[in-house]
Amino acid sequence: MAKLEEMKINGEQQELAREKAELQKILKSRDRLKKVVGKELMADAEDFGDDRRSPLVVRDAPQALSETALIPSEPITVVLSRNGWIRAAKGTEIDPRELAYRGDDGYLHSGPGRTNQPLLCIDSTGRVYGLRSHELPSARSLGEPVAKQLKPPAGATFCGVMIGENSSRFLLTSDAGYGFVATLEDLLTRNKSGKAVLSARGAGVLSPQRVFEYEDDWVAAITDTGRLLIFALAELPLLPKGKGVKLVNIPGARHKAGEEKLVGVAVFREGDALRLYAGKQSMRLKPSDIDTFAGSRAQRGRALPRGYQRPTAIETTVTS
Repeated sequence: MAKLEEMKINGEQQELAREKAELQKILKSRDRLKKVVGKELMADAEDFGDDRRSPLVVRDAPQALSETALIPSEPITVVLSRNGWIRAAKGTEIDPRELAYRGDDGYLHSGPGRTNQPLLCIDSTGRVYGLRSHELPSARSLGEPVAKQLKPPAGATFCGVMIGENSSRFLLTSDAGYGFVATLEDLLTRNKSGKAVLSARGAGVLSPQRVFEYEDDWVAAITDTGRLLIFALAELPLLPKGKGVKLVNIPGARHKAGEEKLVGVAVFREGDALRLYAGKQSMRLKPSDIDTFAGSRAQRGRALPRGYQRPTAIETTVTS
């Protein structure tokens, strides 16, 4: 019995000695100590832990508010005069032609939008400029010159405005009969000297026309020789800049000699009517009349009726 007891005690001493040696190794090494403590904590958490009583919430990283996010979104109509004065009227139901204009000035172009949307102007050289729509003077005044805030080339005049969402599209054209469809986002610029967009190459620039649905809209183009051509808008390319393609066939020699040019374009939807102007007289083209002038892009178009061989403008009349 004594021998067995002695063997048991010796075994316990050897086990304790090994444990002591192992503990001393751990205490002498910071890395080993961290590993041991970590394992023990994980084991305790597994055995005795319960569900977290205060759940962790993951939030998106904070972001600075954009300038447009702080601007109220109110409907407006931006109005540009022939002499390059600009202003904004409240709402989108006004008739900008009925506003007061100074002296020999008068209405040129307008665009409905909202005060927090980007606003662009295009000049006679095909350059585009950015403006702040919410800072425009009220339509109760006569406005202010567009050039006051910008640095256009010498002799340039302003031809039209574009306002809308970044995804809005507009038809840009020159009076040589060329043009393309552009997305507003591709035209944006903060440069006071503007951004070259439409390559007019000596031709005049027409007022931009808002696109409703690129795949479904139609284009009406009239020349000062009394020809009207109507074709699908989708025949025109989507481009960020350039000269574009022919809308209507105007011989280059005739345009260069000043004998023929494009004087108006209108984008319209199926069911809309068109109104043609020739000086002070006007004529309404009903949807049923439009088929007479339908064709394909780059054709010459058909002659307008007597009294309208010298048209001056065309516009869409919404009937639906």
